Amino acid sequence: MPEIKAVLFDLDNTLIDFWKMKKSACRAAIAAMIKAGLKMDRRKAWRTLNGLFDEYGIENQQIFNIFLKEATGKADVRLLAAGVVAYRHVKELHVKPYPNVASTLKKLRARGLKLAIITDAPRFQAWSRLFGLKLESYFDFVIALEDTGRKKPSRLPFKIALRKLGIEPEEAVMVGDSIERDVLGAGKLGMRTVLAKYGQAWKESRKGKADYEIGNIREILEIV
Repeated sequence: MPEIKAVLFDLDNTLIDFWKMKKSACRAAIAAMIKAGLKMDRRKAWRTLNGLFDEYGIENQQIFNIFLKEATGKADVRLLAAGVVAYRHVKELHVKPYPNVASTLKKLRARGLKLAIITDAPRFQAWSRLFGLKLESYFDFVIALEDTGRKKPSRLPFKIALRKLGIEPEEAVMVGDSIERDVLGAGKLGMRTVLAKYGQAWKESRKGKADYEIGNIREILEIV
């Protein structure tokens, strides 16, 4: 079996507990908008916002504008400001890496392995999270949505990452929490795959199987 030269990671819900942060921040935004005068039940507001995420994407930067237009017929600036301020405040408190992320990345680097990220998130949001958590120095580069215009499991993001690293698929490991996006996407090219079962998306479907499964990121050290 070829020597492993690089480890590629998904970002959200693999290195960062993104969904916990997003849920807490959005609920705080809803509460703030209701307190500022939005006439809507919290549970209904949450269901509405979740539906909009499904339609427009969870990274959509105009989502609260869209939400208010859906809920009230217009994007009231006062309500919008209340929601955005609450969202940003709670986001800063809750965006955190999973346990052992920094120490594991440091050990992988010490072994001489190249590290990179392949994410469906926009480039600015991806780098903002990495700098905010002081993880940016561990990675050679980030392949974000703008780099390919294709979301995983398209082979293109993985191909570009391998090309930038100058290695063959068999010399790389992909770590992610999604069977469909991370495991199947990388596996089609012949990369070895690791399912991060501590993340979120693996629960959505089991139509596929990774080469390895881990319950804590530090377990990657036993694989590579």
